[in-house]
Amino acid sequence: VQLQASGGGLVQDGGSLRLSCTVSGRSFGRNVMGWFRQAPGKERDFVAAITWTGASIKYADSVRGRFTISRDDTRNTLYLSMNDLKPEDTAVYFCAAKDPRYSSSAYRGSHEWKDWGQGTQVTVSS
Repeated sequence: VQLQASGGGLVQDGGSLRLSCTVSGRSFGRNVMGWFRQAPGKERDFVAAITWTGASIKYADSVRGRFTISRDDTRNTLYLSMNDLKPEDTAVYFCAAKDPRYSSSAYRGSHEWKDWGQGTQVTVSS
């Protein structure tokens, strides 16, 4: 399976971007899908996650109210709409599928996820 993230770029403080993540090789199935980000010299941090029905969505406190995660299973595509972007949002953004061996309450650690995409760079200028 391959995950291909796209949609990153350079925006000004307060701007918006929408990231996409296309899954090939298999369907989404019932996978929980999510986004992480990694700034230079920092660990990979959880951003958002969505269950296969979309009934349960989780956000990191730092992005709640500004970012929206969604999925289109007919297109095998995951999205992250980002509004009111700030310089501290600058990072490489990765999409991933959650490892089903972990419980639903375990999602903030990168080790609980698998099938990582290659990442897309988001840069927010002040």
